[in-house]
Amino acid sequence: QICLSLVKLLFYLAHSPLGSIVLLDFQPRQFVMVDGNLKVTDMDDASTEELSCKEDNDCTLDFPTKSFPLKCSAAGKCEGINEKKNLFNAYRYFFTYLLPHSAPPALRPLLSDILNATGDLRYGINETVKAFEKVLHLYKSGLYLQKRPLLLKDYISLKGFRTVEGEDYKCWPSYSHLGCLLSIHSAEEAAAICNSQSQCQSFIVTQQRTWTGRPLASFQSSWTDLIPDTDAVVYIKRSASSGERL
Repeated sequence: QICLSLVKLLFYLAHSPLGSIVLLDFQPRQFVMVDGNLKVTDMDDASTEELSCKEDNDCTLDFPTKSFPLKCSAAGKCEGINEKKNLFNAYRYFFTYLLPHSAPPALRPLLSDILNATGDLRYGINETVKAFEKVLHLYKSGLYLQKRPLLLKDYISLKGFRTVEGEDYKCWPSYSHLGCLLSIHSAEEAAAICNSQSQCQSFIVTQQRTWTGRPLASFQSSWTDLIPDTDAVVYIKRSASSGERL
């Protein structure tokens, strides 16, 4: 969410009515999340000036660990230097820390491609926005889910009940520090996640939604403490319930 919001902001800056705007003091502390959108808190160090040049050798974009040769345009300006400076700063301050983590395994190669392409400045801001929107579409639609055996049949569903909330086993990347609360596309995906965790014996698809509209599922190591809840459904592993009366 943070990275997608950032690239949308950089897309606007690259195509603003004033021309391409560069953020000269590009630091995480210069941004704040407002209603799920990343905003710049200080525009004092923003500039529309692009580096003047006479030849391509005048257009090297230097960073502490990398340098990029750019083209000198017929107008005597280094082509796209403001856009590329913003994008590489986004890569080194945000993408490298946020993109490699917490995505479903099937989407990680796509995010790795974005990371590598922006780190080498092979993508401009237009290509970066399209790449992020493709990942978001796959994520929201569930199209990233590869064909796999149907696992929900291995669970008993009890409508009108949920397990008692409390501290349970932890998992990454949980939305709750008290237990294992993960974003899912469907109950079928939740069953696959529960099967992959040795501690998991049951799960509930909650009424909570993430910013993409996906529900959150709570994964738990037991199922015995059930309480009535007309809006809930608890899914229990058949192997965990064998020999028990439900």
